[in-house]
Formats: sequence, structure tokens, C-alpha cells
Amino acid sequence: MRFDFRTPHAIVHAPDWRDVDHLLYRWTRAIGGSHELARCVARLSLAESQGHTALRLDGDDVAACRASALVGDGRATTPFVLDADDRFYFWRGHAAEVAVAEALATRATAKTTACDGDDAAIAALFDDDVRNAAQRQAVQAALTRRLVVLTGGPGTGKTTTVLRMLLALQQRAAAPLAIHLAAPTGKAAQRLQQAIVQGQVALAPRLDASWRPALDAMSALTASTLHRLLEFDPRHGRWRRNSEQPLASDVVVIDEASMLDLDQMRALMAALPAHTRLILVGDADQLASIAAGAVLTDAVRALAESRSASLVRLEHVFRATPELGAAHAAIRQGDAGALRAAYRAGVVEQHPLPDAPTLRHRLSHWADMLAEVLRRCDVGVAHDAFRAAKTLQAIRQRQLLCALRESAFGVVAVNAVLQSALAREFGAGQRDWFPGRIVMITRNDDAHGLFNGDVGIALPDEEGRLKVWFEGDVLVPARAFVPGLLPAHDTAYAITIHKSQGSEYEHVAVLLPPSPESPILSRQLLYTAASRGKQSLSLWANDDVIDAALARPLARSGGLQSKLRDALRKTS
Repeated sequence: MRFDFRTPHAIVHAPDWRDVDHLLYRWTRAIGGSHELARCVARLSLAESQGHTALRLDGDDVAACRASALVGDGRATTPFVLDADDRFYFWRGHAAEVAVAEALATRATAKTTACDGDDAAIAALFDDDVRNAAQRQAVQAALTRRLVVLTGGPGTGKTTTVLRMLLALQQRAAAPLAIHLAAPTGKAAQRLQQAIVQGQVALAPRLDASWRPALDAMSALTASTLHRLLEFDPRHGRWRRNSEQPLASDVVVIDEASMLDLDQMRALMAALPAHTRLILVGDADQLASIAAGAVLTDAVRALAESRSASLVRLEHVFRATPELGAAHAAIRQGDAGALRAAYRAGVVEQHPLPDAPTLRHRLSHWADMLAEVLRRCDVGVAHDAFRAAKTLQAIRQRQLLCALRESAFGVVAVNAVLQSALAREFGAGQRDWFPGRIVMITRNDDAHGLFNGDVGIALPDEEGRLKVWFEGDVLVPARAFVPGLLPAHDTAYAITIHKSQGSEYEHVAVLLPPSPESPILSRQLLYTAASRGKQSLSLWANDDVIDAALARPLARSGGLQSKLRDALRKTS
């Protein structure tokens, strides 16, 4: 049967609907759905694009959906599902939530071969600092459970704890473990691998010879993106690793798990053998994934409600100053009074921006600051890999984060202003490439080992040729590339808050939209940005904008939290 989707069955005035939403409305009508059901389907499609997995219905919409043969309760396959709590789903979204909830619950309640952790091994990995109590708890959980969800803010020692968890597991094992490290993005995977290697080097001196095999195993670990780990096939839109072709893994670690969407999580759970330990690591208070779902947040809340030992929270901040850590906590909790106290104490600076001219004035000051750093680094003189690494590190101590991409307050316009100002001083007539230009890679390039989120700086090499230098490794601290051979990239004097996830800087400035009505504002957005700073934080926004962000906690509509809570009750 062929349908003419061009002919509307009813006039629908919905200016916010996208083309695909209108198309789904017409498709639903074409297969026999009512006007009310089709309208719900279009709204659900729009909601999914905004990160929700379900649409909460009420009144006549509930009655219309329950009356349709196209809508089921999830027990039989139907195009749409309406659950007992009046959450409306596409079939795949409901099925994904059920599958993920059941898989997580099974792992959280599974019994391991050992009932207790190895106290001697745990003691060897830690000193007597009481601040390490939660980290010890995490190692204990790794030794005794199939699922560990490790959550905490920046600087709470999540990666250090993961290293100790892996060392304890390997030390107990009779043979080398198959350990896979992964993250949603290439840059996050790279940071995870670097942190594991650096942590292993730092920890080695305190461990005796019996730990050498375990330490050597850590040195050999590599990290990949989740898509590469599960062998995603973009041509057919499927994951090659699944229940029929599972991963050959004893332990799987997923870092930056707050970026995981529901479909990715379902694919991961399907690919894990029953014996595999899964360690999810991330900050549940940060921004959720771009695609639909808030997997980490929902999992943390459900495990907390169930008081599961699979959940471990790290709360002590080791890297940020205590005062700034308190300011981060104030933002995370939406406490405007505590944040203003941080202003008065000089911990956080606020620079109101009532209009575009005020922003240009503030950007002029920021450009002057960047120029001073570049002058101190002598960016115009010849650089080798070691000098380039120091220059890159110096310029990356300060970062401007923008909530928006477009508009006068967005990252594109801001970078244009800053690049123009710095080109006048360092460009010698060149606006595009000059010593001191900072860029960020926006597309993975496996051939050159450059990933989305990598930041580089243009500097002359020892022969005076301008190259773009990126972070390297211990032996070669910086890698140089010809500008014309770089993959897709953007100027990065300022970056979006979303792009900053997983990174930390000594000094952070946060530029928010000028209107408190901006739909992008949220508590999670402000917290994600603010918590990137370790030494200082500057908020470029009016009081009403900051207050609006603090008062607007994001809540994605979906049922994973309740499904996981119910599944935990059934399996415990």
C-alpha cells in the first residue's frame, strides 16, 4: 500500500514542529490513527529531538491513545506504547528502556565468586587519608559486583579510583584480564587512556614487586570510542557487537558516561557477556547526552533509591580550591544565596553584560589577557616539541566558555572578535593563520591521531614554518601539523560549554545569553561550565540570567529511572 504524505488529513497549526514531525503526523493518519494520536506522535518526535524518550500525556490525549489499536502497553509489538504512568513512547524507545533497566538490575544484583573484597589489596592501594573512604568503597564494589556506577564532580578522583579498581581486579585474577576502556567521544577516550597511564606511573613507587604484573597490564591498556568498541556500522546503522557477537571482555570501563544516550546504552548492554564487570564513570549533575536519554542520571537516582552498593559517590574535591569547590556545589544545588556569598568573598567574579557593547568591552579585556600570555610565551620565535607543549599548556590555563554557538553572544561571533584582535598584533597581515591562533578539531581523523575536541596552537617550527601543535605524549610532548592538512576545525579562543565536557582549566570565564528567557539556560549547563575551573571562575551575565539558570534544573521525560527501580526490587 502506498500513501500520499503530501495531502494533510487535518490542518495542524504547530509552528515549532519540524518537517519530520509533520511527516510523522501524516504517516500516523495514513495508517489509521486519529488526529489526536497523530498530534501526540508529532509532539513525541519533537520531544525526542530535545532529549526526551517519552511524552507525558493527560486528559483527552490519554483516552485517544488508549482507544487506538496502534498503541499498546509494551507487552506486544505496536508502533507506539502508553505505559501505566501515561508516558507515551515510540516502540523502540520503550523497548530500549526496558532492556537497559533489566540488564543494569541483573548486573547490580548479581553475585560474584567472592563475597568480600581483598582487604589487603585495598589497603596497599591507599594511604590513611580519610578523604579516600569513598574511593576504597569503589574498589570494594569492583571486587564484589558486576556493576559499579562511579559518580562525582571534576577533581574528585574518578579516574584515579578507576585505576585502583582495575589494579585490584587484576591483582586478584589468576590470569591477565581482558579490560576495555571506552568513552562516547574520541577526545574523552584519549584523556582516559592518558590519565590511566599517568596514574599508573605515579602509583607504582608505593607498591611492592607483587604488583608489577598488574601495573604492566595497566601500561598496555588503550581506550577507544564506544562506537569503535562496539563496531558501529554507519552504512547500515547497526552495531556489529551484540548478544550474538559479544565483546571478549572481563571488565569494561565507560568514562564520561553522562554523554551516553539510551540507544548507545542499550547496544552496550546487549554486547556484554554475563560475567563481565561494567564500570560506568561520570558526573550525573552535568549536561546529559545530545541524543535522547539521561542514562547516567537515571541510573544514579534509581540505584540511590534502592541503596545499592553498586553506586559510589565521590564528593571530596582534590584539585579545585575548597572555596571554588563550594561555589561549584552552590551552583549544582541551585543555591543563589551561596553563589552570591562566593561573589562577596572574591571566589567568583561576576561581570554583568546588559548589551552587546558591554560584551565587546569585556572581550577587549579578554583579548588583552590572551595577548599578554602569548607575548610571554614568545609565540613568534622558533618552537620545538618541548617548547610548543609548554606554550600550549600556558595558553590553555584560561578558557572562555559560551552557552550559545550563534548570535552576538555565541562562540562563532566571539571567536571572530578575538581572532581579529590577536591577528592585528601577531598576524603580520595574516588573518587566518598566525602565531598564537588556537584551533579545535571538530571531526575525528584516525590516520593522524587527531580527535574531535583536540586543541592546538599555531607556532613556527625550528625552520620558521608555521605549524599547528597538538598535545603529544611523554617522549614527544607536542605533535606538529601543516595547517592545510588539518581535518575540520574551528578557532577555539572560546568554545561551547558542551565542547568543554571532560576538560579542566585553571581559570574559566562563562558567557551566558543576555536574556533570562533563553531556552538553553539550565542549572546543569551552568554547573558543567563552572566546574571546569580549578582556581578561578568568572560569570559574564546579569543576575536575572544566572538566577534563571539556577532555578531551571533539566528533567528529561522518560521512564528509565522508574523501570530500573522496579527491576532492582524484583531481582534483589
